[in-house]
Amino acid sequence: MDMRARPYRSVLYIPGSKTRALDKARGMAVDAIIFDLEDAVSVEEKANARATLAAALSEGGYGPRMRIVRINGLDTEWGHQDARAVVEMRPDAVLLPKVNSADDLDALAEITGDLPIWAMMETPQGMLRAEEIAAHPKLAGFVMGTNDLAKDLQCRFRADRLPLMASLGLCLLAAKAHGVVIVDGVYNAFKDDDGLRSECQQGRDMGMDGKTLIHPAQVAIANEVFAPSGEDIDLAGRQIAAFEEAEAKGQGVAVVDGRIVENLHVATAREILAKAEAIAALSSE
Repeated sequence: MDMRARPYRSVLYIPGSKTRALDKARGMAVDAIIFDLEDAVSVEEKANARATLAAALSEGGYGPRMRIVRINGLDTEWGHQDARAVVEMRPDAVLLPKVNSADDLDALAEITGDLPIWAMMETPQGMLRAEEIAAHPKLAGFVMGTNDLAKDLQCRFRADRLPLMASLGLCLLAAKAHGVVIVDGVYNAFKDDDGLRSECQQGRDMGMDGKTLIHPAQVAIANEVFAPSGEDIDLAGRQIAAFEEAEAKGQGVAVVDGRIVENLHVATAREILAKAEAIAALSSE
């Protein structure tokens, strides 16, 4: 599958210590799973969670879902053991919390080798160094940690997330500049469907690839909002057809629904169709 087209609409956190949750995740309609050894696991359960998760991943059954393991920071007493264990688990990627600089990724890569790295972007230092982090050769994705970021910024919660916009924008610019995935932070009120939909729409409008989720009840809305709509797919097909027809006549632009269609619009249209095809392929597996 084209990695640029691969969907990351729904990225669900699953505690690495909860056998039942690990089992249920095998049947969920999510694009990616973050198997968490960090915040979702109590201090007393850290070692057990490592073994429980290793057994679940060894058993398999997660199909086409992207498998990402979030370890504890390397500055904690569990981080190095987590990193060494993840190498044996062989997930699709390892997620490092509280990344402040590319040096943090270097330190992890010394342990995890060629395993792709995703970075939790959740500190003021990380925001200011987003570009150097995104440029790291092992870096494959950004996960916005908006709860921790809001705590460090001492900002207030607002439905429009205005206090977080500078940080989200810096990470988006860095991710797009270096071609890495970027998924939005969690929406904490997991029973508030309208609020979740609104925040998903905002993230999608900004250019986020998907949403991190804390509850299975949030999956359907994220999948819907971050997927191309029927209207998007129809328009993309008509734009491509019209442009190809114009090119055959020696013209450089076409017109669809009263709007100019140029090369850049066709490139976007092809990405939309590729994403739709990738989603359909995932759904059929």
